[in-house]
Amino acid sequence: MSTETAPNADRVSAPPPAGWEEARSRVYAVGLAAALPTVARPLVDTDGSTLAEPLTTRTDLPAFPTSSVDGWAVRGSGPWRVVGRVLAGSTPAPLTEDDTTVEIATGAMVPEGATAVLRVEESKIADGLVSGVPRSTPEWRKPGEEAYADEVLLPAGTPVDPAVIGLAATCGHDTLRVRRAPRAALLVFGDELLTAGPPAAGRVRDALGPSVPAWLRRYGCQVRPSDVVGPVADTLPAHVAALRSALANADLVCTTGGTMNGPVDHLHPTLEALGADYVVNTVAVRPGFPMLLARLTGPDGRARFVAGLPGNPQSAIVALVSLVAPLLAGLQGRSMPLLPQATLAEAVPGRGDHTHLALVRVDRAAGVAFPVRHVGSAMLRGLAGADGFAVIRPGTSGEPGDRVPIVPLPLFPGERAS
Repeated sequence: MSTETAPNADRVSAPPPAGWEEARSRVYAVGLAAALPTVARPLVDTDGSTLAEPLTTRTDLPAFPTSSVDGWAVRGSGPWRVVGRVLAGSTPAPLTEDDTTVEIATGAMVPEGATAVLRVEESKIADGLVSGVPRSTPEWRKPGEEAYADEVLLPAGTPVDPAVIGLAATCGHDTLRVRRAPRAALLVFGDELLTAGPPAAGRVRDALGPSVPAWLRRYGCQVRPSDVVGPVADTLPAHVAALRSALANADLVCTTGGTMNGPVDHLHPTLEALGADYVVNTVAVRPGFPMLLARLTGPDGRARFVAGLPGNPQSAIVALVSLVAPLLAGLQGRSMPLLPQATLAEAVPGRGDHTHLALVRVDRAAGVAFPVRHVGSAMLRGLAGADGFAVIRPGTSGEPGDRVPIVPLPLFPGERAS
């Protein structure tokens, strides 16, 4: 292991930590101010992205009167003489004479002049004439029944999922203008880390290099295998070179470890060397206290961000949900993530003047959160069985029956939380 020490490590004084809610608001604001450029994408390539402009209809929906049943489009009181047939996808001739009808399929355009649609199962045919009693409620969909032309259906900032894609297709769109997906990279710091095999001889297995990119993808980021680098040697030159290289192509670079001011923690000197400024430097939250977010300006004038995740695995995930999630929401032009609430099934201790993010499993049907076990900052066993973190605010503790906010773990891109 390298013994090079961080410069002036023994003389660095840490600023007071930001409150957890304040930190979330701060990073969301800087992300929104640096919202990513917009691009036009084919509908099939938009799942998981974010609308960059409102979704509007190109025509009335439906664009023309359409039959909602199989049956007969009739004119007059009947019985009706059959004069034709209309199927979906065709334009029928008008019904110009009373007591005439055309056979009509579900979804077909109702001919001009029709006064009703008679369901096929409620009709009879005898001597070449159709008879029956149409229902009093119209059996067709009127133009504009769902929406009128140019009506705004969804605002900019709406996450695109399969339902939105289907709606856009119904509206007649072939492409959508969306925010470009954030490009992310990961630098793993720590000479003590192994990248294969079991831990041994004082070295531990890197759990964040394989898992953080997957979390980032669930937040809508693009992360290529080549964007994951490490372990980076525990020297300042190696840190500076690795971060400078990652920032050349990424909107966000996450780093693991080195967020404190220990003898081989080089992240802070690296950020100083690259001219970064802190958006947040430590947060009053447990676990995950030494998390940070810094901002740099790229050669194109656009902001780049560095999220310093603590080296302990669970602490790193706390930093992801606390800082990275709201930052990415801003970069994608989305609203600040709202936190659902659940009722605690068991007591959860507070952490004094720090916010406590406690891992929980959530019964969504009942709205109840159950604390999980094995939740030390270096543990991942509890995380593997959890749905998110219960927020226990500073100066409080969670008692059974308390309603508390829940920070959900990210789902697959485009997937809706239940």
